[in-house]
Amino acid sequence: MEQFWQKLASFAFHRTEENFVTARIESDHPLASAGLCDSTIEYIRNLVGEPGSNLSLYLTALTHRSVVHDPATPHPIESNQRLEFLGDSVLGLLISEYLFTRFPDCDEGVLSSNRAKIVNRKSLAGFARTLNLGDHLLLGESADHLKIRTSESALADALESLIGAIYLDRGIRAAFEFIMKHLIEHVNFNTIVESEHNHKSRLIEYTQSHHLPPPVYTVIAENGVEHEKTFTITVTCDGQLLGSGTAPRKKDAEQLAAREAMERITAEEIAPH
Repeated sequence: MEQFWQKLASFAFHRTEENFVTARIESDHPLASAGLCDSTIEYIRNLVGEPGSNLSLYLTALTHRSVVHDPATPHPIESNQRLEFLGDSVLGLLISEYLFTRFPDCDEGVLSSNRAKIVNRKSLAGFARTLNLGDHLLLGESADHLKIRTSESALADALESLIGAIYLDRGIRAAFEFIMKHLIEHVNFNTIVESEHNHKSRLIEYTQSHHLPPPVYTVIAENGVEHEKTFTITVTCDGQLLGSGTAPRKKDAEQLAAREAMERITAEEIAPH
């Protein structure tokens, strides 16, 4: 493990103290200056330990995109989408390294499958719920608060954004310690690894084993306002419709479509001929 950190420290992208400071978001976060977040600030401190000098990073991590699109928002503000992008990469790297070390006899396919089960939307949302992350999301006044605070997509995004914030604020070792404590050492971690959440992978494996063309996913409908859209996606194989799914994220809709496809395939295979 120590070798891993040493290698990361030697990478060209490793930040010096000077460029670490420039990577931070300005500390006069509009929501913090508005005095709206006392309980959220205390929650962050309890969750990640005493943050560095940039508490605004964590507030951004909890800022849902509905704030940006809400006309009642008094200041220009950034949602957590950029931090989610970064946190997704940090999480993928650290989970990959952990699985690579923990399962030395597993091949690439097994490692990839296990990683997918851990970092998919459903698993991440489950971890976020154990942290009560939804209670502390910062939402637009006109947003459907109950729906968003319990949304699988919003919770998973917020957790990844929080990991991105920890990485920028305190470095990759702190991000790994957070992931170890709240994901890897979580009571449901082994159950997640052993479960089958990745329906898209199962469908690909099925088509490959039966010498069929790869599945094709198509968006057939988009509904709702910008920050609360839902996507309906179908999956076909060799021109045949196998399933469809609707969700706030395209990836989640694809998973639902693949799950329906696998359920249909399984039912047909066990049905009497």
